[in-house]
Amino acid sequence: MASRSLSWTIFRYILAEALFAFLVSFLFFFFIFFVNQLLLMAREILTKHVPLGQVALLVLFSIPSIIAISAPFAALVGILMTVGRLTSDNEILVMLSSGLSYKNIFLPAIVVGVGISMVSFFANDVLLPAGSVQFAKLYRRILLATPALELEANSVKRFKNTVIVTGGVTGNAIDNVLILDRTNSGERRIIMARTAELKDGGRQGLSLDLERAFVQSSREIVREDYDYASSTFLRYWVPQEDLVQGALTIGPNQMSSRDLGREIQKKIAELAEKLEERKTRIMGHALALEEALRTGADDEGWNRRTRLLALYQQEIQGMEALMAADRRSISNYRLEYYKKFSIPFGAFSFVFLAVSLGLLAKKSGQTVGFIFGLIISVIYWALLLGGQTLGIRLGYNPFWSMWFPNVLAIGAGLVLALVRIRR
Repeated sequence: MASRSLSWTIFRYILAEALFAFLVSFLFFFFIFFVNQLLLMAREILTKHVPLGQVALLVLFSIPSIIAISAPFAALVGILMTVGRLTSDNEILVMLSSGLSYKNIFLPAIVVGVGISMVSFFANDVLLPAGSVQFAKLYRRILLATPALELEANSVKRFKNTVIVTGGVTGNAIDNVLILDRTNSGERRIIMARTAELKDGGRQGLSLDLERAFVQSSREIVREDYDYASSTFLRYWVPQEDLVQGALTIGPNQMSSRDLGREIQKKIAELAEKLEERKTRIMGHALALEEALRTGADDEGWNRRTRLLALYQQEIQGMEALMAADRRSISNYRLEYYKKFSIPFGAFSFVFLAVSLGLLAKKSGQTVGFIFGLIISVIYWALLLGGQTLGIRLGYNPFWSMWFPNVLAIGAGLVLALVRIRR
């Protein structure tokens, strides 16, 4: 009986069934995400009359991200369908009655889960960054030919030193435009206009003809020192190099895990350097203020005490804001780093839950498995998005924000498996 606890014939049989069910499920999820990608392309690019061939290449470069997301969910649904069918057809009962153990069910499922996790990780960590680079290069060429792609209704667009917030759009007319930028002298500037007309300036970039514009500029250090002006007409330019740089920017979700790790260490080092500079300036202002107070009213430094105190407080506030912003940025990068591993590993973590639930099927195992797989996929995705939101907005631990759904799936699967085996 012990020698028959594992059958390689049964192993190959269940493995083939699981792979076939995975393939069917993968095509289903791939189609769903692929159609979603096509709709995004249609909304953002096809409406701008971009050639169909270039749109097809953009979609092709987006496929790695679709594979990386589809594979774990397909593994869950495929294994659920396989084990559910074997249970409802009493094949599992026959195996157990013949002296075969549950290893014959779990082992091929684990092999499938590990294989799919590796494929998903490869697509997410190797193919996705390469596809993102090619996507950015192609989008750059499209953008140079059609700069108007960068502005649309009710959107926020970030360029090199400029942020443009737009309202409703009618043709080339834009309502309620807000522009935040920085001048060549380092001053912060806010420009508001009731209406603006978008024009393609060719190699010069984009131009916005602003009607009834209001402009305010202020210095970086002394915010109380500001200038303002109003104009019935103002032409604002977004240079072509700013458009290109924005198009070529690669976000943390498009980097490889190795590049993300290096970027995190770089940001930590930069934050430490910035904090050290701030501490040096704060210490200098504090010493100057102390010296002015010690000399008393007879020294000319006494008249600068208010100014020194304001600079000291401003540096303290600036350091706190710097720490909050940079730590939030580092936390976002860490979230993406752990996400690189948690999503592909989801295919393996789903194995225990899928097998345990599949063993509970009574009839119509494949249909029930497919339905339960979709429900669990939605719950898993909601937990993943919820963890990411908590990590970004509330500063929750990035590791647990991304790995909690996997830990929950493994834990629930092991508990259900133990209950089923004991029965």
